[in-house]
Amino acid sequence: MTGNLTFGYLYDFRNPREFHRSPAELYAETLDVIAETERLGFTGAWVPEHHLADDGYMPSPMLALAAIAARTRTIRIGSAVGLGPLYDPLRFAEDCAVLDILSNGRVEMGLAIGYRRREYAAMGLDFGKRGARFDEFLSIVRRLWDGETVDFEGAHFRLQGARVEPRSPRGQIPLFIGGFAPKALQRVAKYGDGYFGNEEVCETYLDALVAQGKDPSHARIWLQNLMLVVARDKQAAIDELAPYFHQVSNAYGAWMNEDNAIGLANAALKPMDLDAFKRSHIMHVMTPDEAIDHFRAQRGRVPVEHVMLMRPPGLPADRFLDYAGLFASEVIPAFR
Repeated sequence: MTGNLTFGYLYDFRNPREFHRSPAELYAETLDVIAETERLGFTGAWVPEHHLADDGYMPSPMLALAAIAARTRTIRIGSAVGLGPLYDPLRFAEDCAVLDILSNGRVEMGLAIGYRRREYAAMGLDFGKRGARFDEFLSIVRRLWDGETVDFEGAHFRLQGARVEPRSPRGQIPLFIGGFAPKALQRVAKYGDGYFGNEEVCETYLDALVAQGKDPSHARIWLQNLMLVVARDKQAAIDELAPYFHQVSNAYGAWMNEDNAIGLANAALKPMDLDAFKRSHIMHVMTPDEAIDHFRAQRGRVPVEHVMLMRPPGLPADRFLDYAGLFASEVIPAFR
């Protein structure tokens, strides 16, 4: 595959009980960290979205991204993922346009439908209709970014005379859409500029592009390797980092298994103790050479253009930046 492979970090702004601190201090430090990763050579800063989380998981990525835009100059920014069906399409289209202007054209948004019933209940929305709502949302947003004045009456949204002013100079803002089921990947192929998610379903996405009459050789793919870390001393890194990634894994495991969430229950992500987590190999610690081989092999299988890592909540900034610095100096140059 031609073109550079780039790397960025996901920042969820979580403040778990085990590592709790002043939210204002945490937010300010996170912005400092993001600015430093830009200096190191990372090219993405991504903010996910969840609601009702006891650990303070970021519920308002647009506001966080505006702050990131003000602190950075070149790094791409966006949601990864935002919960598309929870948004009003006009407000989303306007907010993205303003954010793209503020950042001088650096916005690339990742969206998906989500899997937590409680978030939809809290917003007064029907969880079972989120896919159809998302399809309407995406259709409307695309029209608004094209500069249309939109009249629309559907099952989920009604708009009259809606238009985006000011528009981003780019018009359309790149949308990467996540999902795993075949229907979700058909949605990505129809409405998305690219796919965000896991390698295992990329072939289905490429097939869906063909079905939409699109050239799969132009596919754009972001992959997540959220619990992958590069270290010279692998065992020391496991001992240091496991408690932080363990609480991340347990939080996601609890959410994916609550209310038997839409078939996403996964034994590997069920809450477990720390020793079991270390044995699970959910966290991957690699030497720089191993990481280079890993990403080269992955790129040989799928046309990935950007890989998303994670700053685990609670890990002190100086320790995180030590690991990020090693990755930047030893791994990133191999893919330029």
